[in-house]
Amino acid sequence: MAAFLNAFTSYFVVIDPIGAALIFYSLTIGWSLRERLLVLSKSMLIAAGVIVAFALGGERLLTALGISMDALRVAGGILLFNTAFRMITSAPLPDQPRARIQGDIVVYPMAIPLTAGPGTLTLTVLLMADAPDLTGQSMVLLAAASVLAITWVAALAAGWIRRVVGRTGDEVIKRLLGVILAALAIQFVANGVRGLL
Repeated sequence: MAAFLNAFTSYFVVIDPIGAALIFYSLTIGWSLRERLLVLSKSMLIAAGVIVAFALGGERLLTALGISMDALRVAGGILLFNTAFRMITSAPLPDQPRARIQGDIVVYPMAIPLTAGPGTLTLTVLLMADAPDLTGQSMVLLAAASVLAITWVAALAAGWIRRVVGRTGDEVIKRLLGVILAALAIQFVANGVRGLL
């Protein structure tokens, strides 16, 4: 249970279901519920596939490239910290939603990088490497699936969420999650440096 909670919290912070839901809402204004459901379901399935692929083969790929897990911890921590820094310091989005994007948003930006972005994939490899056994690795994948499911539900309810949290609430949530992600990133770097030394 501890492994699941740790992985769930990490994924929740990195993926940010509320933020992803609000972005999805702004990209699909004027779309029917059926269109939103189809695009969202495809996006979450693609994101899940990418995460599972990195969970199962990410460490072997790094080994083949001669990259140690401790080096990845340091690099991943820096990458996650950069994401956290931008979450904390970025300017607020305008109140007016963005115009509908022409073309397919299933893969970009919804699946990659919004859901299964570099931070999520780095986190997946690190969590799988730190899992002590098959049960721990199963908990990591279950946590990822749980956060994707929450993202799916939140995106469908994005209009309601936007009305409830408002622009100010969205900014507060984003910055609080950024602080948590920054602390997680520093911990990854510290563990990696300790291992390298």
